[in-house]
Amino acid sequence: MKTVGKATLGRRQFLRTLGVGVAVTAAAPLATKAVADSETNEEKRKSRYRESEYVKTFYRVNRYPG
Repeated sequence: MKTVGKATLGRRQFLRTLGVGVAVTAAAPLATKAVADSETNEEKRKSRYRESEYVKTFYRVNRYPG
């Protein structure tokens, strides 16, 4: 004796809907276009380390040799 016209969402249907929603949400970032790295080879090889006053103070306060 089922009630006709009453829309109910059972546990299995809820979990199925939830699973589909998660799958669609997880696939959305994969659908974006990949962008190549914009650095040139020269920029990739250059030194990025700079011994600034902040770095010198850090070494001095923590008693690193240098």
